[in-house]
Order: sequence, then C-alpha cells, then structure tokens
Amino acid sequence: MSGLTEFGRFSEPALLVLVSLAEGPKHGYAMQDDIAALTGQRPGPGTLYGAIRRLEELGLIEALLERERRKPYRLTAGGRAALQTELSRQQAVAGIGLRRLALS
Repeated sequence: MSGLTEFGRFSEPALLVLVSLAEGPKHGYAMQDDIAALTGQRPGPGTLYGAIRRLEELGLIEALLERERRKPYRLTAGGRAALQTELSRQQAVAGIGLRRLALS
C-alpha cells in the first residue's frame, strides 16, 4: 500500500484513526476523544465508523475481542507502514510549502 490515496476525500478521517491507534488499541469512543484532542474537532460516529470499516477491510486495522461491550481496534503491520508512508509524504509537502512561503 502506498498511503491512503484510495480513500479520496475520506483520507483525513482514516489518517486520524491510524494516528490515534498508533498510540495503542482503542475503541471508537476513545478514538473520538483522542481525535478531538488532536484536532479540536470530534468526528461524528458515521465518519469515524465509516473510516474504521474501510481501514479494517483494507487490513490496516483489526478488531480485538470485545471488552465491556466495547470493540477495540489496533494497527496491523500494514497499517503502521501505511501511516508511516502517509505522514512522511505530508511532512515533505509541508516542508516545501513552508519554504515557499518563506520565499514570498
């Protein structure tokens, strides 16, 4: 996988889910809290669970055994690699953009 390009306009929620899970397994509500702390915006359930479903279908995350009626998820090795690829790509783009701004 070469990043999250197949998510199209839904790539940001997917990226945020992967970033949240990079810290360790979490259930949906904990991911919502973590993403809200990171971005200042809490994703709605449809957005969050749509991203979770797509990430799971692609094998980037996997569900763990349900605990206390909550279903936690964790990154797979492929998810970790996709996250690294996407964050590196974004870091490169941000660096170029910041350099260009400094020149103008």
